[in-house]
Amino acid sequence: MTFVVTDACIKCKYTDCVEVCPVDCFYEGENMLVIHPDECIDCGVCEPECPIEAIKPEAEDLIDWVEINREYAQQWPNITTKKDGLPEAEEFKDKKDKFNQYFSKNPGSGD
Repeated sequence: MTFVVTDACIKCKYTDCVEVCPVDCFYEGENMLVIHPDECIDCGVCEPECPIEAIKPEAEDLIDWVEINREYAQQWPNITTKKDGLPEAEEFKDKKDKFNQYFSKNPGSGD
């Protein structure tokens, strides 16, 4: 089992979670983070750190998110240091179903 970042992270990209990860399994896109599911040790310390509850334990209804996290973790740079959330985070934190409208495949800057 792994933890995954869901579309709640899109256009927010709070990075409180990356500082507590003992295995550095977070990767940074332009407007969200992902967790590499093959690197995650299922410790769960990241989940309560996310202020918008974008991190969830793997579950049957999140299988698509496991694959999205896997795909982009292989393409985006690793991030281990906390940064400020995106400027529009407050505006977008409560929006639902952001993937189709706002997701960016572009990488972030990483560490």
